[in-house]
Amino acid sequence: MRILEGKKVVKHFGGLAAVHNVDFVINQGEVVGLIGPNGAGKTTLFNLISGALSVNSGVISFKDEEISGLKPHQICRKGVARTFQSVKIFPHIPVLGNVLLGSMFGKPSGMSSAAAAREANKLLDFVGLSAVKSTPAKDLTLANQKRLEVARALATKPKLLLLDELIAGLNPTETAEAMELVKKIRGKGITIIMIEHVMKAIMSICDRIMVLHHGEKIAEGTPKEITTSKKVIEVYLGE
Repeated sequence: MRILEGKKVVKHFGGLAAVHNVDFVINQGEVVGLIGPNGAGKTTLFNLISGALSVNSGVISFKDEEISGLKPHQICRKGVARTFQSVKIFPHIPVLGNVLLGSMFGKPSGMSSAAAAREANKLLDFVGLSAVKSTPAKDLTLANQKRLEVARALATKPKLLLLDELIAGLNPTETAEAMELVKKIRGKGITIIMIEHVMKAIMSICDRIMVLHHGEKIAEGTPKEITTSKKVIEVYLGE
């Protein structure tokens, strides 16, 4: 069953087409990779889906309801959460407080702070940050700041999670742990779209991969189809 769909999505910045006529369908429960060279339009597409930017034309629908034109908080409350390429946490607030903010934000009013705290603690356990829950977020390692951002996104109870370069900047051990976390999130029934340059991660986790180049979708298919596509090798993967 489809959970997200884009039809002829266009975003221009001045004369530059950051995203041009992109069609996509994401099915419930999938992990879909979004790859392409720097400047290909990947984060712009995330910004359009999450409402941080508005489309120039085209339609984005979530669970058969048009969301293009809604504000980010409205889209989040419908069940779309995201992380950012450059980690965006509340640096001076303790780890638990960061997740609590997500918990309180994603809920209809009336949820007790005790219930939100229970949920936040469960999520910290899920992402492996229970031991540092009282630490100011700025004092975490990059890998743990990324986990915190994931926990905060999960606290809004998403059906769809957009991960923007979760693995970038991590060492091999942290990379393996991040890949395991993505699999655990999928195990919770959450659909995932991930932007990533670490091909090992994309190829081992994703069911399907979309490739953008100069704002246009140039290929889509299974990891195997993408790694053997002449066009993708030419513009992105190299020999």
